[in-house]
Amino acid sequence: MNINRREFIQALAVAGVSGMVPAGVASAGTNLYDIPTFGDVRLLHITDSHAQVNPVYYREPHINIGMGDSWGRPPHIVGHEFLKQFGISPNSPEAYAFTYNDFPALAEKFGKLGGYAYIKSLINQLRQEFGADRTLLLDGGDSWQGTGTALWTQGMEMVQVNNLLGVDVATGHWEFTYAPEVFQRNLEAFAGEFVAQNVFLTEDALFDEKPAYDDFTGHAFQPYTMKSLGGFDVAIIGQAFPYTPIANPRRNVPDWTFGIRADELRELISTIRTNENPDAIILLSHNGMDVDVKLAGIVSGIDVILGGHTHDAVPVPVRVANDEGTTLVTNAGSNGKFVGVLDLKFANQGVADIRYRLLPVFGNFLSADAEMEKFIRSSRSPFAEQLDEKLAVSESLLFRRGNFNGTYDELICDALRTEFSAQIALSPGFRWGTSVIPGQTITFEDVMAQTAMTYPETYVRDMTGETLKLILEDVADNSFNPDPFYQQGGDMVRVSGLSYTLEPAQTMGHRISEMRLETGELIEANKTYSVSGWATVGEVSPGRAVWDVVADHLRSKQTVSVERVNQPQVIIKSGNPGFGTWNEDAA
Repeated sequence: MNINRREFIQALAVAGVSGMVPAGVASAGTNLYDIPTFGDVRLLHITDSHAQVNPVYYREPHINIGMGDSWGRPPHIVGHEFLKQFGISPNSPEAYAFTYNDFPALAEKFGKLGGYAYIKSLINQLRQEFGADRTLLLDGGDSWQGTGTALWTQGMEMVQVNNLLGVDVATGHWEFTYAPEVFQRNLEAFAGEFVAQNVFLTEDALFDEKPAYDDFTGHAFQPYTMKSLGGFDVAIIGQAFPYTPIANPRRNVPDWTFGIRADELRELISTIRTNENPDAIILLSHNGMDVDVKLAGIVSGIDVILGGHTHDAVPVPVRVANDEGTTLVTNAGSNGKFVGVLDLKFANQGVADIRYRLLPVFGNFLSADAEMEKFIRSSRSPFAEQLDEKLAVSESLLFRRGNFNGTYDELICDALRTEFSAQIALSPGFRWGTSVIPGQTITFEDVMAQTAMTYPETYVRDMTGETLKLILEDVADNSFNPDPFYQQGGDMVRVSGLSYTLEPAQTMGHRISEMRLETGELIEANKTYSVSGWATVGEVSPGRAVWDVVADHLRSKQTVSVERVNQPQVIIKSGNPGFGTWNEDAA
């Protein structure tokens, strides 16, 4: 049974007394959303909402392995270790928001999180209390993609939602996965500023005089913007996802080159300092947490990095030392679950002090903004019948997020293997996709929340054992390379019908071993196997859209239950705080 508002506030009050709510997580008062006014400028940060306009269930990962310098550092701390690190009490509202522990029971107790009508109410409150003229709202990207309505409106629904929300500055990633002309249309309709210092025109595009923000520098987009807030000047530099043409189809970004571009960033910071003399320099990033931490160490002059991409809910900023001092690195979660609040105090032409809080957006305990709620209802109305179709009842928790298979991945892979009578199924390690709690009806909207993208075609093809190993080795290097600058996408590819052993600390080509079919038969390098999958980055596959395959599978089942996950045998140093058990509760 859901907890009521009075019980919720009491829980927060008890948490404050018991020390559950550290300064970096929430206010010390009895209401999570009573934020004391501090400093001169307030920056509000949302990221990776993946178009979830309504409140959702979204389970945080039980495995988030950190390699190299990332070992044991946020966000590579999960479950009970996370609770201990940040002083959060088990079974509390924030334990539910920030960890996977006892997720189904706490989901029933505290309800869904996020939803733009509730985000807008919270944003309005935070702006009004601090002063709208001293407050800025930043969106770190991945807001135009992730649901059926976002896909069917080609992102325009979310452009309008962001305009209603009052997003001032944004950068991107999945925004680029619409066709180039669609992206341009959306960009023109966006009322805020889109910034990306690390996206340039290709040489061919420059030669052909394709549109650019700056023909001389080759910047495809405005690299930064200056904002005057209460008499102080803040520079916001954009950092779009640097590996977009690798992780997503190159055909959607034919005229642009991406990259981390640390040297260009360093030069831009110098130019901004010389020409603009700002009080603060902020990087609005979609690099991912580990990339941002490394970048902060080699590029001086950034006060705070407001990060996204890896969907990590990090309640306290990581301090990174560099040649000129320190940079704070944050990451504000995903799916609309959180709003980051960064308050800056200035002195002597610089940042003297900060306060940072990452606020969970409890949909049951905030009032919905009427204007946003009306728009969302209107936007969804043409698609309501299709979205609301009841496909099956889940008897178990369905989730995706984590380094390896989640229970929702198992369901998708089962559908693929059934559709194609394949021995093996592969499914991308996307981090987006909401959760379904036990007893909940799976609707077509839920399926779209796992699959809504512009390259959904399924396939079946023969692959040799050697090719399968190369695929797994490549993705493992992408996921576990100790140098964050070589981590270029999502989590490990999901597999079904195939088991393997993984040693993350090994080098490229040596991490994967003991590949076997589910019969126990060893995979042979020269032998051929039938493999089904979806979301190919290269050539377009001819198969049906994956959402139709999964929906048909669910219609035929009526009830589903996933009691195990096909996790590889992981050889890893004991005591890794990023390695938990998928069905662990809070005991």
